[in-house]
Amino acid sequence: MSIWRHADVFDSVAQPHRLTLGEGDTPLVRSRSIGPAAGMTNLWFKLEMVNPSGSYKDRFAAAAVSHMAADGKRRCIATSSGNTGAALAAYTAAAGIACKIAIVETAPEAKLLQMLAYGADIFRVRGFGLDPEVTKVVFAALEEAASADDAQLQISAFRYSPRGMGGVRSVACELAEQHDGPIDHVFCPAGGGGLALAVAEGYAKLLSAGKVERSARVECVQPEGNNTIAGPLREGAEKAQPVQCTSKVSGLQVASVVDGDEVIPACRASGGTGHLVPDDATWEAQRRLAADEGVFSEPAGAISVAAALRAVAAGEVDRNATVVCLVTGSGFKDMPSVERMLAGRQAPLLEMGDVAAYVGA
Repeated sequence: MSIWRHADVFDSVAQPHRLTLGEGDTPLVRSRSIGPAAGMTNLWFKLEMVNPSGSYKDRFAAAAVSHMAADGKRRCIATSSGNTGAALAAYTAAAGIACKIAIVETAPEAKLLQMLAYGADIFRVRGFGLDPEVTKVVFAALEEAASADDAQLQISAFRYSPRGMGGVRSVACELAEQHDGPIDHVFCPAGGGGLALAVAEGYAKLLSAGKVERSARVECVQPEGNNTIAGPLREGAEKAQPVQCTSKVSGLQVASVVDGDEVIPACRASGGTGHLVPDDATWEAQRRLAADEGVFSEPAGAISVAAALRAVAAGEVDRNATVVCLVTGSGFKDMPSVERMLAGRQAPLLEMGDVAAYVGA
């Protein structure tokens, strides 16, 4: 199984060039603890961390690299805060395509090691992903380098790679298959906004094809310290806004607009709005997902759960609504956040004679 069985919702590529590592068809599981504790009867988690490289970005990479192979491209030039780079590094390795990636300064070490393990050539840029001007300059340099005939720029945004991001629309297709009946809300973590836009477009295509009764409301979720899209969407603005990012949530530190101007009308048309979450609430949602649900998420994946809980508590979302939170990446991607969550807890090292007493305590 792979995203290619939903190729009708994105720009497909000829069968011989369709690359897959088994991405997609990720589980949709019902909350056993967090939802009931909040009075929510139908809270669900879409577990995107079980994709081959550990995040939903594999949907993007499968489509993007397949198109590169079909077009005869031999060099992938990319930018990433972590998960995009890991996904591209994995899929270009499988395709035999060279991969060079500019990394956001604050990307977690685990993600860098993963990219290096796949054989990618990576480098970090000071201020990249945090400062809009630095980000703009880096993007321009990458676009120039990718203008060579044998190269292609891959950034997980419709603005830069619409054919690759088309693969992410498969999330909506799977949700329509997996849940018995309409879904009311889908909470989507947003950095540049491509995921929310892809889900909204996927639902729009399903609706026009008569495959769903109605679209889910696509909810755009961002950290308070990276309010490029969610705030303007909530406040009725027509355009996104660049910001100086202050959030510590890795993967969602995208200070520039990217897909934001398209996300706002797409989410609004679905009936969704924007949600801003303080970093502390995201850390707590990450902790509860692991401790209460057995779901090991990085903070960027847990923010959707934090937003859904806050929306229900504020009366913005009905407690009986069917709510899906996209849990977009694995906790193994961001080990410093796990260390923060554990607050110094460690496994004790016992002498063998102490085991019986310790286990029996």
